[in-house]
Amino acid sequence: MIRRLNPNDTLVIKSIDRLGRNYDEIIEQWRIITKVVEAHIVVLDMPLLNTAQKSDDLTSSFVTDIVLQILSYVAEVERSFNRQRQAEGIAAAKAKGIKFGRPLKERPALLKSVHELWRSGEISAREAARRLGVSHPTFLAWAGEGGRIKK
Repeated sequence: MIRRLNPNDTLVIKSIDRLGRNYDEIIEQWRIITKVVEAHIVVLDMPLLNTAQKSDDLTSSFVTDIVLQILSYVAEVERSFNRQRQAEGIAAAKAKGIKFGRPLKERPALLKSVHELWRSGEISAREAARRLGVSHPTFLAWAGEGGRIKK
C-alpha cells in the first residue's frame, strides 16, 4: 500500500494499530508515510492525529508525536494482552480435552494393497491417491518417509 501512496495523498485508517503489529512498526510506518512519502494520515478514532489538517508549527508536530507514541504503546500492550488471553484460552480448552484442527481422515481399507502397488513401482503416487479417493499430498503423508505406512 505504501508504494501506491504519493506526496500529499491522504491515508485514512480506522485506528492507529492498523499501521503495525507492535510499537516500533507503528512508529516506523508513520515516519515513512509522513516523512519519506510525505503523505497525510487521518486516524478516524483519534482526530488529534490527523496530519492533513495540521499546520507546520513545532507545537502541533510535538503534540502529534507524543500522542502517537502513547497510542502506539497502548496498542502494543493491548495486542500483548490479547495474545496472552488467547494462549490461556487454548490451554484451558486443551485441559478440558477439546481437540483443535480438523479430524484425521479415516484411512481406507485398500490403503495397504495400493501402497504395495506404489512401493513396487506398478503405479504412481498420483494414481495411488486417485484409487484411494484422497489427494496426492495425503497419500504421500500416509506413506511417510521411506515409503512405509505410518500407524
